[in-house]
Amino acid sequence: MNGTIKKSAQVQSMDPVWDAVRAGAQQILDTEPSLANLVLSTILNHDTFEDALAHRIASRLDHEDVSADMIRQGFAETLRDNPEIGSSARTDLAATLERDPACHRAIEPLLYFKGYQAIQTHRFAHAMHRAGRRDFALYLQSRSSQVFQVDINPAVVMGKGIMLDHGTGLVIGETAVVGDNVSLLQNVTLGGTGKADQDRHPKIGNGVLIGAGAKVLGNIKVGDCSRIGAGSVVLKEVPPRVTVAGVPAKIIGEAGCAQPALIMDQMVLVYDRDSED
Repeated sequence: MNGTIKKSAQVQSMDPVWDAVRAGAQQILDTEPSLANLVLSTILNHDTFEDALAHRIASRLDHEDVSADMIRQGFAETLRDNPEIGSSARTDLAATLERDPACHRAIEPLLYFKGYQAIQTHRFAHAMHRAGRRDFALYLQSRSSQVFQVDINPAVVMGKGIMLDHGTGLVIGETAVVGDNVSLLQNVTLGGTGKADQDRHPKIGNGVLIGAGAKVLGNIKVGDCSRIGAGSVVLKEVPPRVTVAGVPAKIIGEAGCAQPALIMDQMVLVYDRDSED
């Protein structure tokens, strides 16, 4: 009986994401000794994925105003009360590995990808915001904007499985909501349309792909598994499972697949009837 309990505990303690990250760190240590300090301090000297995550993000956000040590302490306190941050971060990492053809190992988003790092910074900031630590949350938003060029208000509700490709120029406003398994590319804006101080930002459904440079403005819904073409300006509600494109965006067809965010196909052909008249 005791043997069964011990074996069950060992199975439950397995962490394949963390194992894959550590394997990548060991590979770097073996093949690129000049990065030994980075992988040892960031990955191999830590016992858990959460510890490594907090250490890496805090190191990236380090500043004379608030040191990395102070940020790590804040992250550790936040993780104790919000263990779901670790679960969401693992899902985001898996999403990046699955969807980004430039990502070849589990360690790469954690170590190098600022889009992934910005999303995890937001997860800490959001938890702090909900806990009443509004100023610390706003500070993290400010530093994330400076370091990663990603500006997400700490009040934004973010689902799991988010893939932020490149990240540069992303802006998400205070009352926005982003569902699960969403992929966003660079220079996307989920913004408002004026100075209204109530619910004024988009609500993005599950499985949505938003192409590079797209702007979604106002308190509108973007339906599950829809696709927004690059450079589009979306001002009206988007039904589920369609593709919209243009300025202003219009429905041009079906989404093209069951899960656009997973396929990452931004290529849309806009059929212009007027060109044949």
